[in-house]
Amino acid sequence: MFGRYKTIHFVGIGGTGMSGIAEVLSNLSFHVTGSDLSHSDYTKRLEFLGIQVSYGHDAANVADADAVVVSTAIHKDNPEWQEAGRRNIPVIPRGEMLAELMRMKAGIAISGTHGKTTTTSIAASVLSQGGLDPTVIIGGIFSAYGSNTRLGGSKYLVAEADESDGSFLRLSPIYAIITNIDEDHMNYYGTMDNLKGSFTEFANKVPFFGAAIVCLEDSRIKSIIPDIRRRVVTYGLSGHCDYQAEDIHVSDKGYEFVVREKGQSLGSFLLRVPGRHNILNALSVIALAREMELEEDAIKEGLAAYSGTRRRSETVGLYRECRVISDYAHHPVEIEKTLGALREYYRPERIICVFQPHRYTRTQNQFENFLFSFHQSDILRLLPIYSAGEAPIEKISSDALVEGIRKSGHRDVELVNSADELTEDLKSNVRDGDLVVFLGAGTIDALARKFGREENSK
Repeated sequence: MFGRYKTIHFVGIGGTGMSGIAEVLSNLSFHVTGSDLSHSDYTKRLEFLGIQVSYGHDAANVADADAVVVSTAIHKDNPEWQEAGRRNIPVIPRGEMLAELMRMKAGIAISGTHGKTTTTSIAASVLSQGGLDPTVIIGGIFSAYGSNTRLGGSKYLVAEADESDGSFLRLSPIYAIITNIDEDHMNYYGTMDNLKGSFTEFANKVPFFGAAIVCLEDSRIKSIIPDIRRRVVTYGLSGHCDYQAEDIHVSDKGYEFVVREKGQSLGSFLLRVPGRHNILNALSVIALAREMELEEDAIKEGLAAYSGTRRRSETVGLYRECRVISDYAHHPVEIEKTLGALREYYRPERIICVFQPHRYTRTQNQFENFLFSFHQSDILRLLPIYSAGEAPIEKISSDALVEGIRKSGHRDVELVNSADELTEDLKSNVRDGDLVVFLGAGTIDALARKFGREENSK
């Protein structure tokens, strides 16, 4: 497949995108090794599969490598990167390796500021149910797989396309889905015009026989459609869309809705996960599946079978019979949609929300938007900012966020400085009928799972 390149070493192998690619290459009979700074569910799985993972970065780790793959979190002063340079070992960005895998398959790339992981997982469920047997690489753990990847036997590869550093422009998919375009990763893009330009270029990567499948509910996507030179398939809630969802209601099974394909009814569909925004994510996959000529019944079965993705409105336990949710939402738009979706879906007496801000730069760039994104919570607790390796920024802190959210009208918002302080605070506040929601992209998931363990409720 890659000629003489038999041993491939991953620096930062525990990342969601890196671990999935590493597992696929291992399944393709490459000798895969990797290193990371800490243990995680991803590294545990890789080790279970027989992949050698070293903890800590050391030049000796690349001694036998034919190629070295690096994640976006790895810098050029990393000792393994430097050693690869000294040995003239090719150093390949994660996005380039994914592009090489997709080049040898019929690629389906799913992009957008929000909803990529969920949409990729739904696509995996629907296309598998339709008998297409795709290889899948997801940016999160798909509940049905217990993993973030799957090696299929067909020509199709479904992958999450990461726009954060522009690496999705290396991909050449047959079908490209764009769920939305929102203000994020502005430390890389600089301006919204640059961000929109990248999504336009991404859509134009598809061949003449492919299609860009885009959400017509998003104003920024609407604005780039005139610049897309490939066939465009639209989806949304209005009758102007090629694929429209209507008659949406919540039942005891989940969300039920009717889909129209160019005005003609495809019947009723069922989605068993919270959030009207996820109906749009599902609708993009329905459009994709119809483009790939799947029958309605197979699509309905695949959608109904979708059981969710780890850390996407995931129930992680109970505390005094109250449901405990862990969710990856860390952008103001995601937070607002997630809290609203959980209130509609579960109808709790109150929502107690715990949020761990992610990165100083994001907190700075989105500071004003954060102030109004928690209005669906009744009690709000903020943890210190998870830096993700960034240096602190003066006057940007969780304490400042708490003060701003309080001034913006929230009646019960406080800062908690430690896990122990948080646990005691929650124990004193939780009462029957509450929903406890942990939000963030840092280390907060471990706190959610610990709080949701049965022994904590005794």
